Amino acid sequence: MTIHRRAFLTASAAFVALTVTPKPFAWADLSDEVADAIRAAIDGREVTEGGIELDLPEVAENGASVPLGVVIDSPMTADDHVRAIRVFATRNPAPGIGTFHLSPANGRAEVSTRIRLAEDQEVIVLAELSDGTLLRQSAYVEVSVGGCVT
Repeated sequence: MTIHRRAFLTASAAFVALTVTPKPFAWADLSDEVADAIRAAIDGREVTEGGIELDLPEVAENGASVPLGVVIDSPMTADDHVRAIRVFATRNPAPGIGTFHLSPANGRAEVSTRIRLAEDQEVIVLAELSDGTLLRQSAYVEVSVGGCVT
C-alpha cells in the first residue's frame, strides 16, 4: 500500500482539526459563582471559541505554582489590538485569577505568569479585542497537590 504525501497531509490536518476543536461554552457545567464572574466579563456579548493559544500543563505537580502562558495572534496596532485577557479557574475558592490590560504599546498580545489551582479543574481564558469581540479558550489541568487553602 502506498501513501501519497498529499493524502497523508490532508488526513493529518483533518485529524488535528477534530482533536483540537474547542468545546462550546457549557454554562451548566459551571458553578453559579464562576458563571456569574464570566457573565460579568462578557456583559451580554457573543463569545467566539478559539483564537487563543494556551501554554498550560496537563498535570501540575504543585497547584501553588502552575505556569500559564497566553498568546493571541494580533497585529497590536491602534485599530486592531487585544485590550484585555481575563483568566478564570472553575474550582478555585475565588474564580477570577486575574485580568491583564494591554495596549498597542505592548507590541505582542502575550502574557505569562504562575497561578494557583486548588484542585483538578478547567482554566478559562477570555480575550477582549479592540472592536469588542470576545475570544475564549480553555484547558483542563490535573493538580497533584492543591495550591489554595479554603
